Amino acid sequence: MTGVVCDYCGNPAELVGGAVIYPHRPDLGHLKFWLCAPCGAWTGTHSNSADHKPKGRLANAELRAARIQAHTAFDPIWQRGGLRRGEAYRWLRDQLALDAQPHIGFMDAEQCRRVVEVCREAAL
Repeated sequence: MTGVVCDYCGNPAELVGGAVIYPHRPDLGHLKFWLCAPCGAWTGTHSNSADHKPKGRLANAELRAARIQAHTAFDPIWQRGGLRRGEAYRWLRDQLALDAQPHIGFMDAEQCRRVVEVCREAAL
């Protein structure tokens, strides 16, 4: 895949190995990431994608932290068996009043914070 562009600075991202992103984690060295070197924004790729499809939009440190918080709040809803994964994402879509199925990897930091809020409010 070509044409991954940084949302922050407009520079093209480059495909790098996991050792560039996680130099202290040799177990992740085989993974591929899209990296904007000037911004330090990056995202992982789908391992089953021959063209290294991004898992989401490039994320800076703030957005990566927001995504982690969103997943921490949301994932237990389906991982603990209260709802199946698809049902949980439909529930989240309804809570956020979205037209399409949500994907945390494509959300901005504010949307991720909203995910945390609705999950805490629901306490499923």
